[in-house]
Amino acid sequence: MGSTMDPPGGAYLHLGAVTSPVGTARVLQLAFGCTTFSLVAHRGGFGGVQGTFCMAAWGFCFALSVLVVACEFTRLHGCLRLSWGNFTAAFAMLATLLCATAAVIYPLYFTRLECPPEPAGCMARNFRLAASVFAGLLFLAYAAEVALTRARPGQVASYMATVSGLLKIVQAFVACIIFGALVHDSRYGRYMATQWCVAVYSLCFMATVAVVALSVMGHTGGLGCPFDRLVVVYTFLAVLLYLSAAVIWPVFCFDPKYGEPGRPPDCLRGSCPWDSQLVVAIFTYVNLLLYIVDLAYSQRIRFVPTL
Repeated sequence: MGSTMDPPGGAYLHLGAVTSPVGTARVLQLAFGCTTFSLVAHRGGFGGVQGTFCMAAWGFCFALSVLVVACEFTRLHGCLRLSWGNFTAAFAMLATLLCATAAVIYPLYFTRLECPPEPAGCMARNFRLAASVFAGLLFLAYAAEVALTRARPGQVASYMATVSGLLKIVQAFVACIIFGALVHDSRYGRYMATQWCVAVYSLCFMATVAVVALSVMGHTGGLGCPFDRLVVVYTFLAVLLYLSAAVIWPVFCFDPKYGEPGRPPDCLRGSCPWDSQLVVAIFTYVNLLLYIVDLAYSQRIRFVPTL
């Protein structure tokens, strides 16, 4: 029970939620996020799958950032049935990836130095340039939170704040890119071998999401075996599975016996199966590298499940 000398409301409101370095980063996230999608919605404009993704990413990150700041400021996160430290660390990493992607996609597809034709005109160009700048600042604000909250060597922290935990979010994000390329006419159903690769991507993705969900919900202590040991075993198996996919996928997509070693000249840009197969191959190697790094870090983590 708090002292009677405490100022009214002092036991409930937490000013450090907005004045600490992490709190300042979160306030900047709200400011930059609101500014970015307001500029785009007002005059910058967006369209197609790319523009919709950017607006959805900015809106999602802004909404959850409002929730995080509100819960931290009012201390209501103590009433939630989840591990708050794991939740905020996982969200910050996911928001960093989403905002980084949007900060690349929006200027690439919508921002030009020359003025578009009327009725948009130079005003729309200026709004798009400003939105691109604030999108970059938004990414930096989320990246700053990840850097400030990441567990340092030897520090006891929540699992998602460790390098291994943060890598889980990146692995799941990369897997989503692979799935996007797979459904975009990649012709993965032609061979049992490529179907095996899809099974590898799906199995590892589901296991990674399960690890993140258990950490965020604070249920890692009820698994019947040490969570850190379970993570190491799973990561080792994921390395082996991705290694098999990293060998099989290129062979059955780019070897002359089974596929095309080069891009077919009559393949339309934007709807070419070879392009999708190349994207899958590249990000298969990216995720393989991430799982190898994860395996190296996961053997020496120290974390507290309830943080």
